[in-house]
Amino acid sequence: MIELYPAIDLRDGKVVRLRRGDYADQTTYGDDPVATAVAFADAGAPWIHVVDLDAARSGSPVNREVVAAITAAVAGRARVQTGGGVRTIDDATALADAGVARVVMGSAAVAEPALVDRIAQIVPVAVGLDHREGEIAVHGWTAGSGVRLDDALGWFPAASAFVITDIGRDGMLTGPDVDGLALAAARTTVPVIASGGVSSLADLTALAAVAGIAGVITGKAVYEGRFTVAEALRALESASCR
Repeated sequence: MIELYPAIDLRDGKVVRLRRGDYADQTTYGDDPVATAVAFADAGAPWIHVVDLDAARSGSPVNREVVAAITAAVAGRARVQTGGGVRTIDDATALADAGVARVVMGSAAVAEPALVDRIAQIVPVAVGLDHREGEIAVHGWTAGSGVRLDDALGWFPAASAFVITDIGRDGMLTGPDVDGLALAAARTTVPVIASGGVSSLADLTALAAVAGIAGVITGKAVYEGRFTVAEALRALESASCR
């Protein structure tokens, strides 16, 4: 069954969402990310996807204590996958020591693919392939890398997953790029976690039908009341039985 990853994006210790990765276009949804994570775990979420937006842009892990508090609060019920500013072996080790089950590497992975191999010996690594019209973006989505998504799919044999985000859809509630995600999933044997644009239970069902997609991240749709985590889990379970 495709797994659900409700998302908590952290900025200045608060739960926020950006539109298309724009730091100037932010909506704040709460000031207690630990309580948000506990609510997701209470609803049955198997994973919680946490992004340190401050660290993604600056490299400074200002929200790491919050991440550690989240992992402690949901331990034994939900696993935590976290990204944002994971650029060194020390970063990954600190997060693993805090109880994180999987780290997400984006900018550093694209700059030095071999680093993923080394970190994967410490903690499972998902490589974040966040793109604008097929070009991978780095440094908190503030810059282009010149690397194409299709090429990057072949660079990371040690990755346990790819988190593929269409930045143009992220936070927009316009629906995911199902066709693009299907093409990407067909080009790799690494499980793909879909991210960006999910707006409805129908979107989840459509993604669940795509071979190679192992998970889906949803954030704004939950915060805006389009569906609950419990409803999303039921929809994915139903889709897996078809």
